[in-house]
Amino acid sequence: YLEFQEEGAFKIDQQSMGRRSLKNVCLSYLSELGSLDIRKLTQTQFRKNENMTDVAGALGVLTHLDCPERETAFSEFENRWRKNTVVMDKWFALQAISCLPKTLDHVRKLTSHSAYEKNNPNKIRALISTFSRFNQLRFHAADGSGYEFIAEQVLRLDPLNPQIAARLVSVFNNWKKFTETHKTKMNYQLQKIVKTPKLSGDVFEIVSKALG
Repeated sequence: YLEFQEEGAFKIDQQSMGRRSLKNVCLSYLSELGSLDIRKLTQTQFRKNENMTDVAGALGVLTHLDCPERETAFSEFENRWRKNTVVMDKWFALQAISCLPKTLDHVRKLTSHSAYEKNNPNKIRALISTFSRFNQLRFHAADGSGYEFIAEQVLRLDPLNPQIAARLVSVFNNWKKFTETHKTKMNYQLQKIVKTPKLSGDVFEIVSKALG
């Protein structure tokens, strides 16, 4: 990690980008130690860097850690970038991938955040789709809460934007490949969706094919 620290002006050549990427991978490995020193090191990277790669890299590490530095960093990022809707998409996504136990509860709260537009496709992709597609641990929670949440979002969005709802529900397409416990819970949500009155053709097509 220390070997790949950059000196001088920020560069966007292939070698420099590769070094930054590898540095952030090293930081993620170091974070597994769970020490205060590593948390402070991550916080320092977050605060001292101007390039989004390293800032997001630090946040991507902190998002999985239940520590004060995590809350501080996400708050500072929001305060700095709250008026930049594209950058805030990253803020939502980085929280959606967290492996922490209460991530789903937090994602639910974020759907009411002032910067989150519930019917904006980019925001939906950043928060909801990121959770369902890139947070396998919490989406596939044993109690089925992740499946229930996505089904709720599909049914909420279907009357407003059936194309987005259809893309969202497609996360269940491979439900038959999972264990019996997970299959049962995913099937339950799919049955609930397909039996919904006035369901759009877009969503019905995806769900009916999945149920097969």
